[in-house]
Amino acid sequence: MSEHISRRAASVAPFIAMDVLAAANNQEARGERVIHLEVGQPGSAAPAAVLEAARAALQADRLGYVEALGIPPLRERIARHYRERYGLAVRPERVVVTTGSSSGFMLAFLAAFDIGDRVALASPGYPAYRNILGALGLTSRDLLSSAADHFQPTPKLLAVASDHPAGLIVASPSNPTGTMLDAEGLRALADYCGNAGIRLVSDEIYHGIVYGPREHSMLEFTQSAIVINSFSKYYSMTGWRLGWMIVPEDLVRPIERLAQNLYISAPTLSQLAAIAAFECGEELNGHVRRYQENRDLLLSGLPSAGLDRLTVPDGAFYLYADITHLSNDSRDFCGRMLREAGVAAVPGLDFDPQRGHGTLRISFAGATSDMEEAVRRLRAWKK
Repeated sequence: MSEHISRRAASVAPFIAMDVLAAANNQEARGERVIHLEVGQPGSAAPAAVLEAARAALQADRLGYVEALGIPPLRERIARHYRERYGLAVRPERVVVTTGSSSGFMLAFLAAFDIGDRVALASPGYPAYRNILGALGLTSRDLLSSAADHFQPTPKLLAVASDHPAGLIVASPSNPTGTMLDAEGLRALADYCGNAGIRLVSDEIYHGIVYGPREHSMLEFTQSAIVINSFSKYYSMTGWRLGWMIVPEDLVRPIERLAQNLYISAPTLSQLAAIAAFECGEELNGHVRRYQENRDLLLSGLPSAGLDRLTVPDGAFYLYADITHLSNDSRDFCGRMLREAGVAAVPGLDFDPQRGHGTLRISFAGATSDMEEAVRRLRAWKK
């Protein structure tokens, strides 16, 4: 019997950041210490109150299946979060709890778009957007953004696109650049997309991790957007695989049907524990202060190692570096950096297939001591 791989599966590109992580782990298994600047994962554990809530749930709860849209207490607490943080009245019925933000994107794309639809996104951008779109039979449309656009989509970039997209993905703060859209920029996109009949999908998973003016939710400017967030980044709960969506009323039931059939419900233990995360602001904001210290340390230290063309992030925990003066092959450059200096970073090809050969992404989510060691190693490597 001959084996068969679907064209969809064969066409999905790898997530290079995870390939780099595997290579770094293999190098560590050989006894070498690696400084991990490749994966966007907080270096801290879940908040203490979350861990305590999980212990209590393990003792008291059966941990069976729950509602596909999420347990009511968590949906209600998420709705309250929007009132407290953004001044928005969000009905709990519009909240969908998901298995991480990744399943949120899959549900959003399945519910809002048809096979063959084009969905626009800024490039450089998170690679899983285009890879999930492709796996679902949708087409991604890269908007080639630049420093002049703050590496964000704009109405002008949409207007000059040769094809009319059915949707637009916005990430603010973004991965890999950490740039943000201000209120005026978000409003301009909301107005343009509303007039053009373009469905907005707003990735807000880095909300809370900002280093200047506060972030804005797309829901402040339109109620027709699909907003996706996660407990992985600000809340330091990556392995708990929990996220959420705020969806328009007309998409609630279609998304519920999809969730019922695709994964039944998000992890019950994670949901019970996550309610406590919203009361942990002091602990979590301490992590953000560390990220800012790490950011500033790298911004001041990396230029002496030759990495002097850096995008200054407004939020998230990434630096995006132009390395065209050092190499025109970011994959090779990152491979040599890992092998020779023991520092792992991600080639820009993950985020920008057309121009990423001359860029790389550095994550500063780890310990400050690791950032200091990375600068020391890269300075020595440059020599």
